[in-house]
Amino acid sequence: MRKKSLIIATFLLIIDQIVKIVIDNTMMYGEIKTVISNFFYVTKVYNDGAAWSVLQGNVIFLIIVAVLAMVFLLQYERHFENKYRNIMAFALVYGGLLGNLVDRIMYGYVIDYFKVLIGSYNFPVFNLADMAIVSGFILIIYSVLKGEDKNEVSSGKRKRKTR
Repeated sequence: MRKKSLIIATFLLIIDQIVKIVIDNTMMYGEIKTVISNFFYVTKVYNDGAAWSVLQGNVIFLIIVAVLAMVFLLQYERHFENKYRNIMAFALVYGGLLGNLVDRIMYGYVIDYFKVLIGSYNFPVFNLADMAIVSGFILIIYSVLKGEDKNEVSSGKRKRKTR
């Protein structure tokens, strides 16, 4: 399962980086292009923090957290049933974590570009990697709630726990 999720994550990482390069090379910082008026825009901003600019300026800490999260998730994935949804869940999280990690290592910030307005609420600007992380974690939580994380790992083989 891990090999499949890492292959998919690699494709997601490549797509994420291509989109960020295109945005970075074709838009001015802070420029906003309307996609759907009063709802969805494309912009270019740099975020040296985490979601909602939390931990702003703590790039080294965020790099360490991302690496530790990857290590933990690579181990945790082994306990999940080998199902397409679980493969995609971990692939989305890995690809998103790696996409933002590459930005932090290369630039010291993450390139964000999706801007959404919901009524009068101006949602924080985000990117494809952020969407992948959130979607992947939602799928992981769903799988946990369904009990698909109960595989025991012993001597390299997965065995299903009986209930």
